[in-house]
Amino acid sequence: MAEINVLLIEDDTTLSSYLKDLLTKSGYCVEQCFDGEVGLQLALKQQYHLVLLDKMLPKLDGVSLLKLLRKSSQVPVIMVSAKGAEEERIVGLSHGADDYVAKPFNTKELLLRIESLLRRSQSNTQITNQFEITVDGLYLNAATQSIQVNSQSIEFTPIQFKLLWELVANKNKVICKSSLYESVLNKKYGAYDRSLDMHLSRVRRKLTLANWNGERLQTVHGKGYCFK
Repeated sequence: MAEINVLLIEDDTTLSSYLKDLLTKSGYCVEQCFDGEVGLQLALKQQYHLVLLDKMLPKLDGVSLLKLLRKSSQVPVIMVSAKGAEEERIVGLSHGADDYVAKPFNTKELLLRIESLLRRSQSNTQITNQFEITVDGLYLNAATQSIQVNSQSIEFTPIQFKLLWELVANKNKVICKSSLYESVLNKKYGAYDRSLDMHLSRVRRKLTLANWNGERLQTVHGKGYCFK
């Protein structure tokens, strides 16, 4: 399975480090930033499964960030604030937050809220048939490991099929390299290992030769790969 990518926007460096450690140990892939302007840029540029957003931030506060983000993105957002008053919670929710957690919070409750929100959001994007995917003339069948472009079959190796399936099944989501190395190549990712890049290049080339846009399989530098 692909890792869940979380954007953590928190200016308290001690709390941010604590939360990153907590989430990483729980299996999430976490990116940190420490002010609202950078947080908004990342949230708009990258594909995340969830944003953990502090309300009080330098340069751009959490509510203002959320207003701007909601103009073009419906990524799930949990707002975190030291202010636990009812009106503060209502302000966050009314401007597009999916959930609201007040500091100090119970870490187990926070993790449960994250899991619950992810389940709700992912239930809307599941593949209806777990053995087949069709997108813009590209057809994949996991049962037979076959691939077609506009009803014409293309020969793929088992590794190439698994790589393409993982990316297409998680459309618009950046999948960490370490996750793909384990799910596709059945090995740990090494910093100097370029084997996955080689396989992705061959997949792109085969799709392009079949008159399908292989460049939709994108390399996100420093992150992993994404199917757009």
